[in-house]
Amino acid sequence: MAKSDGGGRRVLEFYSGIGGMRYSLMKAGVNAQVMEAFEINDIANDVYQFNFRHRPYQGNIQSLTAADLDKYAADAWLLSPPCQPYTRQGLQKDTGDARAFSFLQILELIPFLLQPPSMLFVENVVGFETSDTHAKLIEILGKTNFITQEFILSPLQFGIPYSRPRYFCLAKRKPSSFVNEVWNSQLIQSPRPLFEPFDTVANDGDLSQEDGLKLFQSCQPIENFLELKNTGNDIDVESVTSVTGLSNDVECDSLDQYYVPSSLVERWGSAMDVVYLDSKRCCCFTKSYYRYVKGTGSLLATVEPKKRDKASLKEQRLRYFTPREVANLHSFPEDFEFPEHISLRQRYALLGNSLSIAVVAPLLNYLFTEPV
Repeated sequence: MAKSDGGGRRVLEFYSGIGGMRYSLMKAGVNAQVMEAFEINDIANDVYQFNFRHRPYQGNIQSLTAADLDKYAADAWLLSPPCQPYTRQGLQKDTGDARAFSFLQILELIPFLLQPPSMLFVENVVGFETSDTHAKLIEILGKTNFITQEFILSPLQFGIPYSRPRYFCLAKRKPSSFVNEVWNSQLIQSPRPLFEPFDTVANDGDLSQEDGLKLFQSCQPIENFLELKNTGNDIDVESVTSVTGLSNDVECDSLDQYYVPSSLVERWGSAMDVVYLDSKRCCCFTKSYYRYVKGTGSLLATVEPKKRDKASLKEQRLRYFTPREVANLHSFPEDFEFPEHISLRQRYALLGNSLSIAVVAPLLNYLFTEPV
């Protein structure tokens, strides 16, 4: 098995985005080195380079050949391909969507590699597991001597008040094996709270009322993930500056950009998911969050109403979660930053396409662990 110069596992990171997978690998504590990252989005690469001092390969992944990939002699491939082909908003075109082509191309190269990886990790939206692309993934992995274990997990199960269920496929090439072989060739959906070590998961089927209560009780309150913690008009300008990265001459104006316009409250109020400081759940943030439409993410009440209902929404002074707060709910580290030239909308869009480090890190730790 090929090793990096430092003796760790050699890793390729496909669809690297703003670095969520790499941060997950770091948090997992495994001895691994990212040999190369691949990402076609120029703005995402600006953010990745700003934080990791390395700019991902920006060419079209479809142009890569088996010989190109063999040069890296990678032990593990980590992939988070575009989710739009498998979502309702993306019209669920599956393999007919051009955004799925590069992932299919990479999969089809595996049988032709002289030095195939010994491990694969794939992350995508719920719905991917019923797609034609998924069927192709499992078919190719089976034919190339891989064992698979599949999971649908949410940050809620790891104590994070963030409802973002995602599909994960972990694969190991024989003779390597998983710690828990009983999960081989299974799709595991565990509603119960999960904490490290990851190998305590059980396949419990549907979420019961009792399990649902335990799940929310296990989560931290939203307040723990906020940068702007004051309510109403009494917001600390200094804290806003630290979150937005804006200069002092525009910091006061920056407060208003996070409040939801009353016109949107009037139009979408009945469909809005509103959360409070003590809430232990918020909805998944999508790349369209900042131009609010139904289902793009939760909004925070900055004024506590006498009664928490839709009739009092205007009194609650709803605001968007800031990009730093969304990053916190994705479990990005404190030292993660956006370059100054990345606009507010771009920050939300990039975070909406990212992943939950709290979920991925223990999964990677489990993937890289060999049975004793």
